[in-house]
Amino acid sequence: MINSSRGLRGMAVAPHSLASQSALAVLREGGNAIEAMIAAAATIAVVYPHMNSIGGDSFWLLHVPGEAPGAIDACGAAAASATRHWYAQRGHREAIPHRGGVAANTVAGTVSGWGAAHELSRKALGGKLPLSRLLDDAIYYARHGIPVTVSQSALTAAKLPELQSQPGFSETFLVGGASPAAGSRFFQGRLADTLERIARAGTADFYRGELAQSMAEDLARSGSPLTAKDLAAHRAQLVDPLALPHSAGTVYNMTPPTQGVISLLIVGILDALDIAAVPQGSADHVHLCVEATKQAFRVRDRYVTDPRYMKVSAQDLLKSAHVKELAQRIDPRRAEPWGGNTQAGDTIWMGVIDGAGRAVSFIQSIYHEFGSGIVLPASGVNWQNRGCSFSLDPAALNALEPGRKPFHTLNPALARLSDGRTVVYGTMGGDGQPQTQCAIFSRAIAHGLSPQATVSAPRWLLGRTWGKPSESLKLESRFDAGVVRELSQRGHDVEIIGAYDETVGHAGMIIRHADGLLEGGADPRSDGAVAAY
Repeated sequence: MINSSRGLRGMAVAPHSLASQSALAVLREGGNAIEAMIAAAATIAVVYPHMNSIGGDSFWLLHVPGEAPGAIDACGAAAASATRHWYAQRGHREAIPHRGGVAANTVAGTVSGWGAAHELSRKALGGKLPLSRLLDDAIYYARHGIPVTVSQSALTAAKLPELQSQPGFSETFLVGGASPAAGSRFFQGRLADTLERIARAGTADFYRGELAQSMAEDLARSGSPLTAKDLAAHRAQLVDPLALPHSAGTVYNMTPPTQGVISLLIVGILDALDIAAVPQGSADHVHLCVEATKQAFRVRDRYVTDPRYMKVSAQDLLKSAHVKELAQRIDPRRAEPWGGNTQAGDTIWMGVIDGAGRAVSFIQSIYHEFGSGIVLPASGVNWQNRGCSFSLDPAALNALEPGRKPFHTLNPALARLSDGRTVVYGTMGGDGQPQTQCAIFSRAIAHGLSPQATVSAPRWLLGRTWGKPSESLKLESRFDAGVVRELSQRGHDVEIIGAYDETVGHAGMIIRHADGLLEGGADPRSDGAVAAY
């Protein structure tokens, strides 16, 4: 029996149990969902260092009962000196390298998101817990050590050949010159000092204080184009999320430069195809989800980038007529040829709903595992490589320009249903994110599975994601052999992966029912847990 966790006064889910517990502790002290998420975000940056970092970006979806949902864009832009000429001078004319200082070309926005969320909590929700309390667990774990997970140990070992020469990587992430052993204790003293400074001086110090100046000097020494002026110019932005009308209610996701509109498109296409009438986990179910993904990805690759450069409104892409048009292109019996180029990425998703029904769907990332690979010597900050996704072709959709935000695979999801339920859900996994979102949303909302059952059920992935370079349709081995055979016969290039394979991401979901009951599920593929009371 796969049972969901249940609670009444508050619930958190994260891909690492210590992050869930950090959030729960804040809720128990009377903190609200936003305060709880700040605590979880700080803790996860410490205890899951291969998946995220304070040197990355984040996005927030926020909901207060009776009010329209809001969002925080805590994504950093490209450095003012990050031009095609700058890269050409350094011998990079075709593509931006994935590792090293030259890949660390965008401001890390996540700490600004913590600050914006903390201020919003104080002003709009009456939050009273200081930042020092919310970062307390993270500081402790960085100072006194974290238990190394199998995921951290294995990924460090797998990526060692390409990362060990990057400035600061070996000193920070290796123990005795090797990957830390699973179950051992792993210390991050410099990061503890930096988190203590942020707790004391405030999040603005990361961008306009002594910490910012220290990081700018270390970034320059690593070969990054980022400067103190780039850090000082950054601000998190409060934005209105995208909304998709759905037969079950309204589904929300993040605005560009994320692919939130694509996650919504897939859900909308499946709704137009009446996915509720299709047995979940069947060949028909998987086929329609995969074909909807192909249609949505083509829209993404044509339109989605920094919103200042988009030629169409993302919200317009969600109009009913466009959604139905895409649905009509799908052949229910035959797979459309797939020559896509999907993207990988390391990320964490977390959700919190408090006793008052205030909900947060949150995602935080450094893009590839360990980001750029560089670790700043004074602060211990591992910087992201999100900007390596920029193209050096000036005609490309995601062309590099100074001050431009890079395209993000990140997208947190939230739904308000007509029956009174509120749902927060999401996952890590690059282009697997919209695919897993459609899987867990359709299973939970269209087919009535519990959060834990829907998160645990076998999943699929079209294309590449974390650790997998091929563009095949990957199916977990728990799928029935007849489903696999039928999908192959329909023209899908099927590849079988592990029974509970991290390739398909670390998902999570919380549902708040109309009577206030909370129900959640954490992914058995991760080190996560649901924490509730």
